[in-house]
Amino acid sequence: MSDINLKPRLKAKIKTDRPKLYRVVLLNDDFTPRDFVVSVLKLEFRLDSSQAEMVMVTAHQKGACMVSVYPRDVAETKADRAINSARRLGFPLHFTVEPEA
Repeated sequence: MSDINLKPRLKAKIKTDRPKLYRVVLLNDDFTPRDFVVSVLKLEFRLDSSQAEMVMVTAHQKGACMVSVYPRDVAETKADRAINSARRLGFPLHFTVEPEA
């Protein structure tokens, strides 16, 4: 007889879902200095100077601008750290975190 195994494989492959993504949105205010907003975007969200400037100007003109997209825990942590750094200096800078559509 032959040594070939003809039994079907019964192991199910486990398929993991990707984590849901969340947007971090910069909200405009008329009190936080533009230079500070740009520095927060560069330091916390790792945007380069031109990207940070563009996000800041867009938020200023339209009232809000999406900064970046992350898994929920990362998005909330980055938004909280940016808000806290602004609060320490007395600025009302605010970010929101919302589910990606």
